Amino acid sequence: MNILLTPARIGSVEIKNRIVMPPMTTRTADDEGFVTDDSIAYYMARVQGGTGLITVEMASPEKAGRHRRREVGIYDDRFIPGLTRLVGAIHRGGAKASIQLGHGGGHTRLDICGETPIAPSTIPHPVYETTFETIIPQEMTKARIGETTAAYVAAALRAQTAGFDCVEIHAAHGYLISQFHAPFENRRNDDYGGSLENRARFGLEILRAVKAAVPGLGVVYRLSVEDFFPGGLPYVEGRQVAIWAAAAGADALHVTAGHYRSLPSAQIVLPPMSFPDATFLEYAADVKRHIGVPVIAVGRLGDPETAEAAVASGKTDFIALGRTLIADPQWVEKLRRGEPIRRCLACNTCINEMRGGARIGCVVNGTAGRETLFADPQPPRGERIAVIGAGPAGLSYASLVVVGNSVTVFEKNLHAGGAFRYAGKAPLFQEVEANENSFARFIDDLAAACAMNGVVFRYATDVTAQPELLAPFDRIVIASGAAYRFGLGALAEWLLDRHVARLPGIARLFASPPVRDWFYYRARRATAARFTPLARPGQIVTVIGDAVRAGKSKQAIASAFEAALLH
Repeated sequence: MNILLTPARIGSVEIKNRIVMPPMTTRTADDEGFVTDDSIAYYMARVQGGTGLITVEMASPEKAGRHRRREVGIYDDRFIPGLTRLVGAIHRGGAKASIQLGHGGGHTRLDICGETPIAPSTIPHPVYETTFETIIPQEMTKARIGETTAAYVAAALRAQTAGFDCVEIHAAHGYLISQFHAPFENRRNDDYGGSLENRARFGLEILRAVKAAVPGLGVVYRLSVEDFFPGGLPYVEGRQVAIWAAAAGADALHVTAGHYRSLPSAQIVLPPMSFPDATFLEYAADVKRHIGVPVIAVGRLGDPETAEAAVASGKTDFIALGRTLIADPQWVEKLRRGEPIRRCLACNTCINEMRGGARIGCVVNGTAGRETLFADPQPPRGERIAVIGAGPAGLSYASLVVVGNSVTVFEKNLHAGGAFRYAGKAPLFQEVEANENSFARFIDDLAAACAMNGVVFRYATDVTAQPELLAPFDRIVIASGAAYRFGLGALAEWLLDRHVARLPGIARLFASPPVRDWFYYRARRATAARFTPLARPGQIVTVIGDAVRAGKSKQAIASAFEAALLH
């Protein structure tokens, strides 16, 4: 059996497999922070996909620490009924449930949390939550430190009352405990500042207090062991804090890295596609050599072979899959079946749009954050379906309807992917540096999954030249994408194939919003009109993706999910 599918323990809690969903803010809670049906549907999609441990998103132990609007609440007893309902659903689905207790500290604002933000020291904090603002928090007195510690304990007790199996203490990424760790943010000269022992004291006191209050719960300590900026926590100190946390009673260490002040960019907190797979794995492996409790590794571990090797080699005990499980909630079940997964692009659209105020979503998974909309899917049944175009929209549609139908994909090129493969050759995709391997891996695995499930591919086939090929089908799905106006397609491909668009001066030009808007959208036109006349009377015609209107990949792929499942 694949070692990822074997059980393991965190404290007294047995997890059915080695896959952990880490906490990620979804904005599916209501304005007050109450769990909603959308919250439950989002998490249940990952439960039903086989994930062993679901960690509910960051919830602040006190109101002053709320760092996002529509963040799940746990700072008051009134949130317990909703949390209980969520935990009950997770348990009935066969997974274990955890919740992250995380305090924004200086990384929030009065207009978000309703109270004056607090931090170890009074220094400016840049805060981006829909809008950008720099705030100066109030320095915590020792009495205030005691109040916050007590708030963590009270929140852990609420989690226990709600039925959670574990709690995770958030000591990472520039939030309150992490702020105490970083000399740049902690300028105190008392027992909580100066030496590493003093800077680590606050988090370790919280850990010990929570362990004492809820001895039956597994307690995970999530720690950034390297902050990647001058004045941040360096790895040699981060490893020592991890060792102390294990000695203080943590049942597992969740080893991550990065801080919102990281250089050259805070994107490293969620390593984008230009970073290698298993970005932080060696940190986890080194920490594991020094402690005697399980380690959870995180950061670009969505490749099944990479994840399996990480556990099999003893570098980690658990694999945390965040963006990967947004892209494919069925990751574990597909691993069990030996089926290719729907790959995460690591484009960070999910997080970047969420920070801008949107609900969690995904470029390649049109149901993410909209699970209630797709709760009663109505795909076609018993149809012969022709899909014109093997780009991301066409492949997504085919993958979603192949069960119960006979599906053939017609593609004029020799391979799948269409213009989507070229997106990886541009300087940027969304807001991150593009990497063509990320797009190739996504397309190749999606096409392989289609073929494994029975989709027939007809490559090097132009149906406009052979319209009779479409005659036997009940439904024609036009996913032919968009084409460049004025014959610019060949020039665009030439520029991208030769990486001209990545040359320093040209890359800056291509990265500018007006040029990107023109190059990707305004200079392209939909192609559906070329194919709709090919349909015969009685055939159903469905048009999806850029064939309708040239636009962004997320909307194009989402239209494929809607056409396939909201039939």
